[in-house]
Amino acid sequence: MKYFTWRSFYLSTLFLFVGSSSLFAQIKLPKLISNGAIFQRDTELKIWGWASPQEKIELTFKGDIFTATTNSQGEWELILPPQKAGGPHQFIFKGSNEITLSNILFGEVWVCSGQSNMELTMNRLRDTYPEVIANSKNSQIRQFLVADKYDFKEAHSDFDSGEWKEANPESLMNFSGVAYFFAKDIYEKYDVPVGLINSALGGSPVEAWMSEDALREFPKAYEEMQRYKNDDLIASTEEKDQSRQKAWYQKLNTEDQGFQTGKEWFQKNLDDSPWKTMKLPNFWDELGLKNTNGVVWFRKHINLPKKWSAENNKLWLGRMVDQDHVYVNGHFVGTTGYQYPPRKYKVPDSLLNEGDNVITVRLISESGKGGFIKDKPYFLTNGKDTLDLKGDWKYRLGTKMEPLQGPTFIRWKPGGLYNKMIAPLLNYKIKGAIWYQGESNTNDPNSYFKTFPALIKNWRAKWDMGDFPFLFVQLANFMEETHEPVESDWAQLRQAQLQTLDLPNTGMAVITDIGEWNDIHPLNKRDVGKRLAQLSFGLAYKDENALTSPVPKNADFLTNRVEIEFNYLKEGLMSKNEKPLQTFEVSGDGKTFQMAQARLEGDKVIVHQKGIKNPVAVRYAWSNNPAKANLFSKEGLPVSPFELKKD
Repeated sequence: MKYFTWRSFYLSTLFLFVGSSSLFAQIKLPKLISNGAIFQRDTELKIWGWASPQEKIELTFKGDIFTATTNSQGEWELILPPQKAGGPHQFIFKGSNEITLSNILFGEVWVCSGQSNMELTMNRLRDTYPEVIANSKNSQIRQFLVADKYDFKEAHSDFDSGEWKEANPESLMNFSGVAYFFAKDIYEKYDVPVGLINSALGGSPVEAWMSEDALREFPKAYEEMQRYKNDDLIASTEEKDQSRQKAWYQKLNTEDQGFQTGKEWFQKNLDDSPWKTMKLPNFWDELGLKNTNGVVWFRKHINLPKKWSAENNKLWLGRMVDQDHVYVNGHFVGTTGYQYPPRKYKVPDSLLNEGDNVITVRLISESGKGGFIKDKPYFLTNGKDTLDLKGDWKYRLGTKMEPLQGPTFIRWKPGGLYNKMIAPLLNYKIKGAIWYQGESNTNDPNSYFKTFPALIKNWRAKWDMGDFPFLFVQLANFMEETHEPVESDWAQLRQAQLQTLDLPNTGMAVITDIGEWNDIHPLNKRDVGKRLAQLSFGLAYKDENALTSPVPKNADFLTNRVEIEFNYLKEGLMSKNEKPLQTFEVSGDGKTFQMAQARLEGDKVIVHQKGIKNPVAVRYAWSNNPAKANLFSKEGLPVSPFELKKD
């Protein structure tokens, strides 16, 4: 039993008083204001932080002293006059303590946000851009990586962690690929430091990045945010998700015939002659294992010649759905837990030998179709010789399971990412924002016509910097091509992105020519960054020669034809491959579309279809993957997909 005494009350109260006072006993700076920071040039800057109530704060910078006094909450701020690009400089803060910040630069600050295609790092691109990475050392390009966190209850004033990193071959592995190429082009054109604030999270819908007051316009999203303010709901949801997944995998591992101790199917000397054969890459649903989730084992025997070097071997296994465990000659070499990352595994020198070698893949499908994704690289290489692994593989079902229900992904719920990953930025002056997101909203593309413009207005209002440049990436071409008119959620969302250009000072990078049909994360991030940079040259830096993808200006619906004019033309339009223009469609009722013929007449496109006398709607590149769309500017940029209707 514990006994209450006045002495213990006094000591505990004293401890609480001292503890709470110590929270503001010394100057504390936000994580953004730290060593190596890049601040926005040519504008007044707010420098802020925390200390004891009524404490005087001094900032010494370039021989001048700037002062502030904290309010009753211990908050302080001061204004730094506009600074020219350059550095490095030093900040010295004095109060009850002293903080010195070094290596401070002034230049251009861009917020880089969205979902996984913005988040995707240069590490994922290391085999695509090895020379770029090797030559990346540049102290004038820096990134502040915002940690992936959420909070539904309140908007935060600071991050839990984070620091500024200069670009070099080591640190670049954690840079956003798109953002880095964007910054690289700005730096090379204007010779000015570029600071990237990387605040992105894979899979996130647009609603997750909006503030609570902005979400009021969207009742369903707003109500969902209110529900997830309940910590008990979050805890119980996460517990259910984890328990369900744990039970599913326990059952799978227990019942998997190929995973029994001492009888594992990854053993090199296993007799796999009774196994069936499957030609890979492919989905197993199409080759004998229809409607099958669970685990399927694959084995491929390869014969290596004596001359084959056993050193520096890598196994490239494209992409697989969903989770793989890979073995070479009975030894584990790697695993990937979900479908999107490319499989690239190092093979220890001691594992390979002359003659017969066996590669074993234990592939787990949680739901949907499992298998090896087509048109991806599958080979073994030592850097000199390469052995193709596509073709016949032996396979056997380990166990069949009911589909695993996916997790709730609480971090994607409305408002949470804004509160934790955007709100702490709002005092920090920026040049603008680049945004790559939309894939996660294709399940309801019609809502994006309102939510996406609302996000831009929301951010601009919260930053209170006017209509700063907001540059975004239109969805890439993705999934299998279609050859007849179809309805497409991806096309509809691209239309929403196109119409968002009605907002002032916005720009859209069109990339329907550089996606990959079989990968939601296309590797060509250099051209995405370059196209965003071109938009910045025009919108942020007023370069009249900057390049922009043409977009439709207006359409005249005439008898038997539609005549379309375009904005952002410099040299004019062209058919990229000199073939007749493709992927145009027209409709006589606005609902049913037919493929149409199209031709260029000067800067106009004339679209017609013999069976439609009075067209009322026209579409271009209207599909998930309009890979054959060939209307381009003469500078080489694709024209945006679009739908136009008669007034």
